[in-house]
Amino acid sequence: MFLTLRFAARSDVGLVRADNQDSGFAGPHLIAVADGMGGAAGGDIASSIAMGHLAALEGEGLGQDESLDRLKEAIADAHADIVERAHNDPELSGLGTTVTAILRSGSSLAMAHIGDSRGYLLRDGVLDQVTSDHTFVQHLVDTGRLSQADAENHPKRNLVLRVLGDIDADVPVDISVREARVDDRWMLCSDGLSGVVSRATMLTTLSEVEDPGDCADALVALALAAGAPDNVTCIIGDVVDIDNPQGAKAKAAPNEIVGSAARDRKRPTQGSESSAGRAAKLSSAPADDDEEEERTGRWSRIKPWLLPVAALLVVVAALWGGYAWTQTQYYVGSDTQHVVIYKGIPQTLGPISLHSVAEVTDLSVSKITGSYDQARLDSGLRTDSLAAARKIVAQLTVDYP
Repeated sequence: MFLTLRFAARSDVGLVRADNQDSGFAGPHLIAVADGMGGAAGGDIASSIAMGHLAALEGEGLGQDESLDRLKEAIADAHADIVERAHNDPELSGLGTTVTAILRSGSSLAMAHIGDSRGYLLRDGVLDQVTSDHTFVQHLVDTGRLSQADAENHPKRNLVLRVLGDIDADVPVDISVREARVDDRWMLCSDGLSGVVSRATMLTTLSEVEDPGDCADALVALALAAGAPDNVTCIIGDVVDIDNPQGAKAKAAPNEIVGSAARDRKRPTQGSESSAGRAAKLSSAPADDDEEEERTGRWSRIKPWLLPVAALLVVVAALWGGYAWTQTQYYVGSDTQHVVIYKGIPQTLGPISLHSVAEVTDLSVSKITGSYDQARLDSGLRTDSLAAARKIVAQLTVDYP
């Protein structure tokens, strides 16, 4: 038996926040989520730092005995890095991040948790929350001063007591080792999902949507439909048994990095008003009182075309606006030989490519040896200006001379 994780990671800025301060990672050995805090100037940095240290654990082929130690070391290093950043830059004072991570080694899962992001396990049709929130309200529940029902709507339910942040003292992290069973489904999420989607709805979605990517998409969509006042990040990891480890490795999907760690915190929300939504509003608009009298002559022939034409115009305007926005963006990727700066975004729309080559740099892809930077380069390091893209290339050149 050879166990691995079938995985997916999704993140959305939500309907209220300006930036995405969540970060997420998913791979065959590691799944992790981090929810940054400290304002626009710090939360995204803190979660990205944490995810950078954790992502380095993916693919190292750790033994069961050393995986837990390496997970502890990565979190300790992330904490020290965050503290140093805060001390060196007074504007970052107060930054911090939650972390919930699972590192698989064989049939063993090393798990680390701090903050109010959550880890859920779906096993044999039962959904269990395996992490405990490090919040003021959860402390009241644990000490018997507040019921779980009252905790759901408590005004201080988002007051987090423990995070990786800019304090020199060691921060206690919940560490555990769990068994990986075939057909187990793990879901890690930020409170932007667990705070607005009920446990019953989570259970139904996790049970009924088989594909990890489709399931993560569905859960994020449910959070958006509920208002999504915070960033929403969802990581799915299914424990599966594969017969041919070498063949599976060759066909393995690339690691997924989402949120601020993937440099897409300015990506617009998927829950914004769509052309379909606007067309639906048109179709549901109340008719005027005199409408029946006007359904004669030319009006009766014109009216059936109004809604389709209006909907078409909305769709065209939305597509053009979206395309125009993509051409203000840049990202750093590769052409398999050299690091390349592209104008646009790393996607296509049917036959239309949404990116073009802006500059081919002298930096060889073969020099990028770090697995974390390789993964980021494969997914495209997004930015909103050519100057910023050049800075990314300059930093890569320094890191990989």
